[in-house]
Amino acid sequence: MELPKLRLFLLVMNIEEIREYCLSFAGVEECTPFDENTLVYKVENKMFLFFGLEYSAEEVFVNVKCNPIYTDKLREKYKGVTPGYYANKKLWNSVKLVSDIKDSEIKKCVEHSYNEVIKSLPKKLQTKYKLNEVTFDL
Repeated sequence: MELPKLRLFLLVMNIEEIREYCLSFAGVEECTPFDENTLVYKVENKMFLFFGLEYSAEEVFVNVKCNPIYTDKLREKYKGVTPGYYANKKLWNSVKLVSDIKDSEIKKCVEHSYNEVIKSLPKKLQTKYKLNEVTFDL
C-alpha cells in the first residue's frame, strides 16, 4: 500500500524544487529572519514566500503573497490552498505541495507572489525587473 504514496511524492514538487524556483528569479534573497526552521524568500528586502522546514513531506506548505482578486478563487478551486498560515489572510495563501493543486499552478502562485512584491516597489526599482503575465486556471 505504501508504493502508490511513494509514487505520489515523485510526481509533486518538493521543497528543494520550490527553493530552486524562487532563487531563479532576479534579485531574490534566501534568509531565515524568524528562526532556523523557516526559510524566507525576499526581493528588494520584501518577503514573497516562506515555509517551515519542520513539517513532514505530506504536510509541507508554502505561504505566497496573492492579489485579493485571486485569494478566494484559488481557495475555492483547490482544497490544498487555504488562508495564509501565520500571515494576513487577505493577502497570503498557504499552498500544500501534496494536494489537488498541480505543480504548474504552484509555480504560478510563486511567480504571482514575486510579481505582487515587484509591483509594490517604487517605479524606479520596478524597472530593474522583468515581470511575466501569470494566468491561473480558474
